[in-house]
Amino acid sequence: MPTTWELDFYSRPLLDETGKKRWEVVICESPSDVQADLEQSFRYSQFFSSKAVNSLSLKEALTAAIAQAGQPPTQLRFFRRQMNNMIVKACQDLGIPAKPSRRTVALSSWLDYRYAQVYPQQEGYQETATSTVKYSQERPVALPDALRGESWRVVSLESAAFNDLAEWEIDFGEAFALTGMGLEPSQPIPGLLIYSARAKALAAWMSGLDLAFLTLDEGDRPALVLETGMSDRWLLAALTKPERLAEIQQFEQAKQAANKIHFIGVQQTPESERFEGFWLLRQLALG
Repeated sequence: MPTTWELDFYSRPLLDETGKKRWEVVICESPSDVQADLEQSFRYSQFFSSKAVNSLSLKEALTAAIAQAGQPPTQLRFFRRQMNNMIVKACQDLGIPAKPSRRTVALSSWLDYRYAQVYPQQEGYQETATSTVKYSQERPVALPDALRGESWRVVSLESAAFNDLAEWEIDFGEAFALTGMGLEPSQPIPGLLIYSARAKALAAWMSGLDLAFLTLDEGDRPALVLETGMSDRWLLAALTKPERLAEIQQFEQAKQAANKIHFIGVQQTPESERFEGFWLLRQLALG
């Protein structure tokens, strides 16, 4: 069964006996079951001195993690672009496909917990602001003509509605565990449904993009944008009509209320009972 790991290798707010920053590797599984218990999913962590920050040390940590898990992952995601060469090299040596991604939901939740509950209890803790990964804000690229939907609408589903997501008819897509996200069963989760006669082709194309999140670009020309990969941006809809802009502004408010969790679905028609594509998304503040 395909398994995705999420990894971070970076300095922590901890000093060793020489006053140097301590580094840490954290690895966790990225379960696709919305009801998965993240605390019961695979996790691995290991501290390093600043002198041991290299691809060899990371390779050894990955080897230990694989031994603990019993098998290597099918793929690995990481969000720190400045560590790209080191992480990719260590993974290549072990035959693990690795890519930078903003779709590291399980890792983000675990790091939030460690910064709040674990590191402050460690010797040498130094309270500092978390370094945030900065992403470029390029102008979004228009979708290929053959992949544009004919129409779209904003919808919402209660959090509990996703409990049977595994039973939905979906050709392409990906989800993540909603447990521990602070959502009540009745919490509305906003989403965008795209309708297209070429729904299958659109969903297949989107499945190769590593979908991150939907966002409102409120520049000179307001637009609904699909963020993918590390910095790619795709124009889903130009919001030239005031009522459409207001609709997406309300979508953004609902997204914030749902801990930035939302979804995107692709169907042939509004009457369809199946999804050619369906992705659960979360906009992360990575650091």
